[in-house]
Amino acid sequence: MSEPSLPPLGAPDPAWEKVAGQITFDTAYEELWQPGPRGGHWFVGGALNLSVNCVDRQLPGRGDRVALHWEGEPGDRRSFTYRELHEQVLALTRGLRSLGLGPGDRVGLHLGWLPETVVSMLACARIGAVYTILPAPLPAEALADRLAGMELKVLFTQDGAWRHGTVLPLKARADEALSATPGVEHTVVVRRTGMDVPWYEGDRWYHDLVAAARPGAVTPDDEPVAVPPDHPVCTMPQANRRGEPILIRHGTGAVLAASVAVHQQLSSGGVFWCAADITWVATQFHGIYGPLACGDTSVMYEGTLDVPNHRRAWRIVERYGVETVLTSPSVARTVRGWARSMPEVERMPTLRRVITAGEPVEEELGEWLRQALGGGELELGDAWGQLELGGIVRVVGLPTDGDLVPLPDCGLDIVDPDGQPLPPGQAGEAVLRRAWAGMSVGVEGGAASVDEAHWTRHPGLYATGDLAVREGEGAEVTFLGRTDDVVPIFGQLVSLREVREVLAEHPYVAAADAAVRKDPSVGRSIVAAVALKPEVARTADLDAVAVDLMDNVREMMGGLARPRAVLFVDRIGDELSRTQRTQAFATLATEDRHTPTTVTWEQVLAAAGVRP
Repeated sequence: MSEPSLPPLGAPDPAWEKVAGQITFDTAYEELWQPGPRGGHWFVGGALNLSVNCVDRQLPGRGDRVALHWEGEPGDRRSFTYRELHEQVLALTRGLRSLGLGPGDRVGLHLGWLPETVVSMLACARIGAVYTILPAPLPAEALADRLAGMELKVLFTQDGAWRHGTVLPLKARADEALSATPGVEHTVVVRRTGMDVPWYEGDRWYHDLVAAARPGAVTPDDEPVAVPPDHPVCTMPQANRRGEPILIRHGTGAVLAASVAVHQQLSSGGVFWCAADITWVATQFHGIYGPLACGDTSVMYEGTLDVPNHRRAWRIVERYGVETVLTSPSVARTVRGWARSMPEVERMPTLRRVITAGEPVEEELGEWLRQALGGGELELGDAWGQLELGGIVRVVGLPTDGDLVPLPDCGLDIVDPDGQPLPPGQAGEAVLRRAWAGMSVGVEGGAASVDEAHWTRHPGLYATGDLAVREGEGAEVTFLGRTDDVVPIFGQLVSLREVREVLAEHPYVAAADAAVRKDPSVGRSIVAAVALKPEVARTADLDAVAVDLMDNVREMMGGLARPRAVLFVDRIGDELSRTQRTQAFATLATEDRHTPTTVTWEQVLAAAGVRP
């Protein structure tokens, strides 16, 4: 816990009162906000249930409205009205209680982007259980790393999962990971592909579990649990620090308040599609909970957008009449790359706005989105936020005089290392001066103290760890990247700085660097560049050294941080920027399990487009 003696954040924007008025409380709160550690306490004295806010309260007026459109990668489709979604959630609620689950119990969702994933999230919230989504593409070793110490009672998985036209063996990987993870009492398996899977004691088919618990009449087992606002809904992995994962706990009140506030800023009530992976905090909170809590319709897509061809995104927008898309700049860049090979790029007639989040979006990409997808009329939003803050906190670029509701003010400022405000034009650390309702309610893990820097670095402020600059008085803040050099791998942040440190600790290594590249099989992976000591470089078995380096990183930081390729360089210079190094390493490094490549630094410079 943060030190109680630290000064609290400033009082929140009064606009949160209006947001709270759109949330159903079983017990009315007595005070909107109360100063205290970790951003203070919200909705003091109240009690509520997330599942009720997302489904039950929509039944009287929107029961027959479509809540979710789902499309699988092979082309199969399903749609659920709010009434049908409610029935699915009740059936699984009974099933979970039949397994002995109750408030505070931990559930792992090793699932892809399926309707069953959303039903599982809502059913867990209904009984007060705490879920964690475990990325579907995780290899067995990395999945075992994630499961260790989570104290799950139930793990959901699939027989197999579609990804880029192939089937990933999720159940087999889960079985292998569970063999090293005691404590999981039941494995619930969603039949997705129909592939044969091994069966063990404690395994149950998802469809059998919900069928056995679907008698038709309402029973006490359907009843939701009213929980305090800070009761956790889920945990999400943050940075892996030297093999010690950090889990961020998100509370019921925080999730609902942030989801409702952000959705009203992003959408005017039309069909909403978050084109991203389910592990992303923005997908869960802003792609599912926000639209449901506001009674709107969401689109879910299971696979990659180049299957069966590069027009898949256009077809999804057209088929469901999507009005708003939330995605990441990297996805937008990929779609732009595909569009360049198309004979003609079609305008998306129903599409009204695109919001990008997760990293800054360059002006050129924004203009392409506006012209190519919207004929120059598209509204573009650039969103910033953090996992610890419950997703999106700030959006710029969207109109403020229409039917969108601006987000409450978070008191965003830029300060120097001593916490003093900086004038326009000077880069520093972005901080929040005012309490934000979406702030996480706790941290778990052996290295959880790392999170305390948010509160201790500049007492009385929330230190984001992001570099930013404001170009002029009244100008918008431009974010420049992280101060701690962390990157997302399978939805979990990994510190490249720490990867470099572990590599450099090897007795054969003179200098080391690390970067991230796109990987067609796993999305992103880490590439290591290593300069060996002269006395070693001439005789070393590079294959053995590469394996040893990879193993050291895995042992110190976990499987997600393990480099999938090692590039041996005669030296490592300082002529290149981070972007140039990443480009060069990604170009020169071999794929995983291939013989490592040996290059000169001059070749690295050439690959980056720099003349030696």
